[in-house]
Amino acid sequence: MSAKCAVVTGITGQDGAYLAALLLEKGYRVVGVVRRSSHSGVATHRLDWLGITDDVELVDGDLLDLGGLCRTFQEVKPDEVYNLAAQSFVKTSWHQPTLTAQVTGIGAVNVLEAVRLQAPEARFYQASSSEMYGLIQEPEQSESTPFYPRSPYAAAKLFGHWMTVNYRESFGLFASSGILFNHESPLRGLEFVTRKVTDGAARIKLGQAKTLAMGNMDAKRDWGHAKDYVRAMWLMLQQEVADDYVVATGRTSTVREMVRIAFEHVGLNPEDHIVIDPQFMRPAEVDVLLGDPTKARNALGWEATITMEEMIREMVDADLKRRRDAR
Repeated sequence: MSAKCAVVTGITGQDGAYLAALLLEKGYRVVGVVRRSSHSGVATHRLDWLGITDDVELVDGDLLDLGGLCRTFQEVKPDEVYNLAAQSFVKTSWHQPTLTAQVTGIGAVNVLEAVRLQAPEARFYQASSSEMYGLIQEPEQSESTPFYPRSPYAAAKLFGHWMTVNYRESFGLFASSGILFNHESPLRGLEFVTRKVTDGAARIKLGQAKTLAMGNMDAKRDWGHAKDYVRAMWLMLQQEVADDYVVATGRTSTVREMVRIAFEHVGLNPEDHIVIDPQFMRPAEVDVLLGDPTKARNALGWEATITMEEMIREMVDADLKRRRDAR
């Protein structure tokens, strides 16, 4: 019996890299769709970090090019398709709302349409986001909580989410969405607040900086580890019936608490180094996100295994190593 084949869009991102590693461990052939870039080699740094670059197949592709996606699926004949690609930075979505809508929203539909046309038996996963809840309508967000997006990114994700439901119900595709709450790791981009903080703590500890500029320190998030969360993605596509699942830890912490953990790990007092800068405030803030993972726990047998404290310390240690190695 030949190995299963999985196509992963966004394979060079945090989730894509961890998912690729998981799939390789399970014996999959992994094909990553990568947007063409003149910065050859730079895009694979997360795959390099995990030591799997040579084990995956990378093909040129773009979420806005339906024809190219169709050709890829026709040639590869995937068993599973994971759509993780997006313009995923909330702040950037305010500056580039049209691009975000096209890539994050329309791009998801293009992948769905390519699956429908060229690989209708394949199982499809859509990366939905807790940002879709936005101005929360319930104190703990589950699959039945109403959505209220508060950014162009969240609105685009919501479109992709509902189109996944639509393709499942209209065309019978095995199409599942994971409504993932914030998940981080040493592979997180520097533009995201957790990595900004852990890298900042590392730079200050090594004498490469004195302060770290921050925005809303009182925002609360449900933070988990990306390694745990990609396992949930895979589990969703192993079920008998496609469905949507909240993936979260069920615990929320403030940015201030996250900062404290990072700085204390290297023996620093954050109050001596944090500076509040209004430019890092969102036009419309999402104050609290807290996921209810009951359905994922009961139906998938999934639960988070890495605590927020363990994750932040791992990220700080990784950033200390990066900064020392760069000297």
